[in-house]
Amino acid sequence: MDSVTQAALGAALGGAVLGQRLGRKAVLIGALLGTLPDLDIAIDYGDAVSNVTEHRGFSHSLFVLTGLAGLLTFLSARSAPARDIPLGQWAAFFGLILITHPLLDALTTYGTQLFWPLESPPVAWPIIFIIDPFYSLPLLACLVIALFTRRVRRWCAWGLGVSCVYLLLAFSAKLNVEHRLAPVLANQGLVDAPILVQPTPFNILLWRATVVDGDRYHESLVSLFDRDAPPTLEPLRRGAALEEIALDSRAGQRLAWFAGPFLRYEMRPIDGQLTLLATDIRLGFPGYHPFNFTLATRQDNAWRPVAASVEIGSERDVELTTLSRLAARAAGDRNALCATAFVMPKWQPDPLALPCASPTNP
Repeated sequence: MDSVTQAALGAALGGAVLGQRLGRKAVLIGALLGTLPDLDIAIDYGDAVSNVTEHRGFSHSLFVLTGLAGLLTFLSARSAPARDIPLGQWAAFFGLILITHPLLDALTTYGTQLFWPLESPPVAWPIIFIIDPFYSLPLLACLVIALFTRRVRRWCAWGLGVSCVYLLLAFSAKLNVEHRLAPVLANQGLVDAPILVQPTPFNILLWRATVVDGDRYHESLVSLFDRDAPPTLEPLRRGAALEEIALDSRAGQRLAWFAGPFLRYEMRPIDGQLTLLATDIRLGFPGYHPFNFTLATRQDNAWRPVAASVEIGSERDVELTTLSRLAARAAGDRNALCATAFVMPKWQPDPLALPCASPTNP
């Protein structure tokens, strides 16, 4: 999640645990500790792939944060002026603030390396977008009331309660979407195919499903207001023939570890040189994926891994009209926007008529 939300969550937890004893200080300390794990973003790991895949690593590890919470508990219990605060209350204060940060991140698409330094891929079960005002604003509103009324503990608890209810609603919405997708996947023989179901930006009403099937992958947008209309899977080409070349590079292997099968490969001329790009198709939409990485260049009739991967921005920006169509699609208008609305003509799988009638579809 974004740093403002993480700070708000930490502040609310701090106020709920020690607000009665420390007042506004508990909120301030909670906000600072709530953003602490994200300071790893300032570290340069050497290239674009490493910078993306190492984020939410050691600083988000449950092992590291549990140890840090224990250390802060010990120091506070021995040296803090408020010596009447029990050790268990200090442990709850630091432990909850630090541990909930990576756990909330694990509910977003890119997940979190909860078990660093173990080499397990990031843990992710996406039920909320990385920025969701419907989660963050009620939490912030309760914090403002808590600070102005000085009823810190009560209003912080209310904020946490509302945010937890929202996550439960998101969890229920995801299960609903997965249930509606199940018969469609069965009819197309995709029951065992890797699938990612995640909310679209800023809401939990409209969900995006991505299903990988060899050289093809399928995209679908499913709204909670679609009623009985079955989801539609829209096919795209993944460029799987280039995957072997990508995996010859350290950066390509790292991306495969990080994103699993949700990668698309393509060749594109960059600065006059044919370059192999890998795109993480989990974030964004087809034609607007922000994370594209150089992996290799064509030299002397052979592919050579690049010395340091570079991030290449999307070829297309999302316009305000697109956001309005996104809102209309979330409300159940199936003609407002399709999952492949941004797709470039050269990225289409075959000369097939895509099933969405969106005017943005080439």
